[in-house]
This record gives sequence, C-alpha cells and structure tokens, in this order.
Amino acid sequence: QVQLVESGGGLVQAGGSLRLSCTVSGSIFSINTVNWYRQAPGKQRELVARLTSGGNTNYADSVKGRFTISRDNAKNMAYLQMNGLKPEDTAVYYCNVVLFSFGNYWGQGTQVTVSS
Repeated sequence: QVQLVESGGGLVQAGGSLRLSCTVSGSIFSINTVNWYRQAPGKQRELVARLTSGGNTNYADSVKGRFTISRDNAKNMAYLQMNGLKPEDTAVYYCNVVLFSFGNYWGQGTQVTVSS
C-alpha cells in the first residue's frame, strides 16, 4: 500500500514563501517521476512542476523562477519550494509520484492561500 501525504500548506502574504513536502511511504522501491499539480476553484488542474529520475525539470510558465521542485531519494520525499508567492498561486496543491514499477499515486492535497 503506497501512501502520499502532503504538508506545508497554509496562509501566507503575497511575496512570502512556503515549502511543500510530500512523504511517500508503503510498498515502494524508488520514485521515477515527481509531479506537483494545483487546482484553484473554478479552474482546471494544472501541472506546476515535474522532476524525473534523470534530473530533468519542467515548470509551468506562471511559476518559473519562483518555484523549485526537488526530491530526496533516500528519504522518499519530494518538495516544492515556493518563493515570491502571489494571490493567483492560491490553490490546493497535490503531489503525484510515478514509481519505476509504473505505479501512479496521488496525495490528498494541501491548501495554499496567498493573501494580498
């Protein structure tokens, strides 16, 4: 049983920073790809950042230069460092991991609210 738990969300003023964490536990061997998605009310789910096992990263244009995705393979954890937060970053943020076995798992999401 694989479980993902996000943490680190909360309320922050515009210009502030948050670091989201994703803890992966259960019957896993190693993580292939880490994705962070977000979904704001009334909007479609958006891919925010992606990190492959080869170290390749992809970011949504709206967060480039402000967000950084990373992982700690030894700890089976993933992170999303968010700097220079804007009100439009307000959303529920979801961690998604793809294992080398091609299992695909999602966390429950963590709410990020950015006030002006």
